[in-house]
Amino acid sequence: MLKGLGGLGDMANIMKQAKEMQAKMADMQAGMEQINVVGQSGAGMVVATTNAKGELKALEIDPSLFNPADKEVVEDLIVAAIKDAQAKAAEAHQAEMAKLTDGMNLPAGMKLPF
Repeated sequence: MLKGLGGLGDMANIMKQAKEMQAKMADMQAGMEQINVVGQSGAGMVVATTNAKGELKALEIDPSLFNPADKEVVEDLIVAAIKDAQAKAAEAHQAEMAKLTDGMNLPAGMKLPF
C-alpha cells in the first residue's frame, strides 16, 4: 500500500492501530456500565452493588441493623460495603483493560486511557 515511503508506511499502520484501539476502548468503557460487582460488610448485613466503573447501583441493609443505638456501626458498615464494591469494580476494570491490551507489549504499569 505505502511501499517506497519508508517509515511512513509504519506510521500509517501505527495510526490505524491507534484508531482501532480507540474504538475498542470506547466499546469497553460502555461495557463497564453493564458489569455489576457486589461488595459486602458485616458478614453480608450490608451489600453494595456497583458497576465496573465504580458507580453505586444498589444498597441493601439487613433490617436487623435498624436500631438507633447502632447508627454509627451501620454507617461504618455501609461505607465498608461501598469501598469493597468499588475495589472489586476496579479489579473488574483492570481485567477488562488487560483483555483489551493483551499482546500490545505495553510497558508494565502503563495506565490506559492516557
